[in-house]
Amino acid sequence: MSNDTRPLIPAFVNPQAGNARSAWRALRGAGGFDVAEVDPASLADHVRNAAAGGAKRILVAGGDGSVTAGANALAGSGAELAILPCGTLNHLAKGLSLPLDFAEAANVARDGSVVSIDAAAVNDRIFLNTSSVGAYVTFVRARERLERAVGYHIASFIAAARLFVHLPLFRVTVRTDDVARDYLTPLVFVGVGERELKLPALGARVAGGRTGLHVMVVRRRSGARTLALGLAAAARGVDAVAATPAMDAFLVRSIRIEPHTHVVSVDGELARVAPVLEYRHLPGALRVVAPSRDTERA
Repeated sequence: MSNDTRPLIPAFVNPQAGNARSAWRALRGAGGFDVAEVDPASLADHVRNAAAGGAKRILVAGGDGSVTAGANALAGSGAELAILPCGTLNHLAKGLSLPLDFAEAANVARDGSVVSIDAAAVNDRIFLNTSSVGAYVTFVRARERLERAVGYHIASFIAAARLFVHLPLFRVTVRTDDVARDYLTPLVFVGVGERELKLPALGARVAGGRTGLHVMVVRRRSGARTLALGLAAAARGVDAVAATPAMDAFLVRSIRIEPHTHVVSVDGELARVAPVLEYRHLPGALRVVAPSRDTERA
């Protein structure tokens, strides 16, 4: 550690993460952290209390859900969020080019520089990557029912296969700039920042893309038709997809969605919310720790 006089960084490890013990050992080995294992249900409270106690940098070790919980707790505090990625997908960590090796990630969390990133909010809940209404909620519910019996990956495959066979539809009203659009759709997707509308990266963040909320509303029922839509995007480009009768796609600063449901997906986790969803873009809302040139060389 380059400066032993610095205060210890509070570090909260989700013990339910599959590699929590390895994360804990990496943090202890790196030095500079005050490490504690906390239940996911109380993670946000621990992070919030650490910020209120004057901590300038706080680490969360876990997956995207844990990182989002930490981000919600730090909103408006000015404290920095450091991440030790030990989830399945680690979307934000990959977007920040954080190393997935625990020892390297611990060094970045301790010595890295701070960048401000955009976020979004659905009602009062902050998210960092994506939110969706409809098919993905059905998928997550099915996967969670199967996961304990067959494991995450097999459960995901079975849940996706069932969804492909029977893709439920729901009615939704989307309001942007006082213009209301009514849809019968299997899925409404909201991403922070511009998203790819081409295969094989359909839905992934566009590097250096435009800011805002990228909203996609699928019009068609068939999963095969949605796949065909992606193929059409690859052949004809973004503008063609935005105008296709199978999908509407638009970039906005805020949007109101009336899905007549109380459950949405937020960064891969299910959340109960009010049935009217108010989405807002939050530019530069979160201070996070990213690799600096020195930590990259190290």
